[in-house]
Amino acid sequence: MKLTINLAVLLAVILVVLVRRRVQARSRVDQTMVLAIAVSFGVLIAPTDFGQGILRTVTDLAQSVSDAGTP
Repeated sequence: MKLTINLAVLLAVILVVLVRRRVQARSRVDQTMVLAIAVSFGVLIAPTDFGQGILRTVTDLAQSVSDAGTP
C-alpha cells in the first residue's frame, strides 16, 4: 500500500495552524515564514479547478464592487 500526501493540503493545514497563533507572539521570521507558505499554497492551488473557481469568484466580486462605485 502506498500513502500519498497532497502538498497543497499539507500547506493549508500548516497555514491554519500558523495563522491561529496569537499575533503578539509572532516574530519577524515567523511572519516571513507564514507569507512564504501562503504564496507557495497559492501557486500550488492556482491551476486547479478549485483555484480557478476562487479566481472567478474574486473577479466577479471585485467587478461588482467597482461597478457599484461608478455613478
